[in-house]
Amino acid sequence: MNALVPQQAGELTAGFSSPSLYSNFIHYVDASAKTVETYTRALRQFAKYLADNGITEPNPDTITEYRDSLKAAGKAPATVQIYMTVVRLFFRYLEREGVYMDIAEHVKGAKVDRSHKKDALTASQAREVLDTSRKSVEESEAGLRDYAIVMLTLATGMRTIEVVRANVEDMRNRGGKTVIYIQGKGHEDRADWADVPPEVEKVIRSYLTSRHCTDPKAPLFVSVARRDYGQRMTTRSISRVIKNAMKSAGYDSPRLTAHSTRHTAVTLALLAGIEPRKVKDFARHVSEATTLIYAHDLSAEESRDECSEAVAQALFR
Repeated sequence: MNALVPQQAGELTAGFSSPSLYSNFIHYVDASAKTVETYTRALRQFAKYLADNGITEPNPDTITEYRDSLKAAGKAPATVQIYMTVVRLFFRYLEREGVYMDIAEHVKGAKVDRSHKKDALTASQAREVLDTSRKSVEESEAGLRDYAIVMLTLATGMRTIEVVRANVEDMRNRGGKTVIYIQGKGHEDRADWADVPPEVEKVIRSYLTSRHCTDPKAPLFVSVARRDYGQRMTTRSISRVIKNAMKSAGYDSPRLTAHSTRHTAVTLALLAGIEPRKVKDFARHVSEATTLIYAHDLSAEESRDECSEAVAQALFR
């Protein structure tokens, strides 16, 4: 098991083109379509590296050098981490099948900065965005739609893909209040939900009335462009609506994007004193560790604020 047999080595350097080798690996990880796409891209990158360097029997040094080549090529740390994760999974699979020893087990990926790459809005900034968006409504279908999208994402922390996937029938009653059932990240069903505040529901209902929507299976938000009127919006179009709302309120920064509304919702919940365990459920994070990143960032900001105030007090007051 120290090396591949010649035919298998050829398969490896040919870009994992063997139908059985590749399909068995994908079946082993039991991945979604999106994950299969990512794994395919990562495996092709690794296979190209092997072929370009004439490597037929990779060893642990090969994996380390491959990682370093990704860094040297300017790949983002997160991308390097993903590519290395796929390589590790692949060699784990090969050893499990008795094809090749796991040479990647102890090779580390890239150090990824766990702090957020996007900013959150403060409570007053979020209210300004909402106010600006509301004033531009003018009871038009497009205006009501955009206002509803901004309200929904700020109030629930829904991801753009979750907003895109939402249908009219996903707005339902649960426990005496209105919720929206969500097909979340990496999920194929709508098992999770988010509470919809009455103020948000009212605007969404007004929007649906303005577009004369009676089909419960219709997309919750649709395009108003002439070329694709009535079609489900894309993540790009949802992102553009939110970004434009921020810019209209005077907040135009590359660090403020549609995802900032999610950061804002989670941050505001933590600032309100809600314990991280409950905020995790609200944000639908897989792990509480993700939620704690927000809490850590807030704690660090608070500490810096206190120190800055003490220094300013000593120097200037």
